[in-house]
Amino acid sequence: MPALLVKILSDVVGFVGGALAGYWLARAAGIDVLRDLHSNASVLGIAAIGLGGGIGLAAARRWRQARDAG
Repeated sequence: MPALLVKILSDVVGFVGGALAGYWLARAAGIDVLRDLHSNASVLGIAAIGLGGGIGLAAARRWRQARDAG
């Protein structure tokens, strides 16, 4: 598989997976981001989604570096 395709796909899977994990973590905490669009709790839910996406992206990049090194 071409290196650029691996880079793109791993970034997408990491970010989307992390964002979904953040969304479900917010839902487990009782925050529905899609329903409460203008509340303070919604801001926390959006932050959880963004943080989850960033963590997932970082994990995908670490995986890719480990894959390329070994």
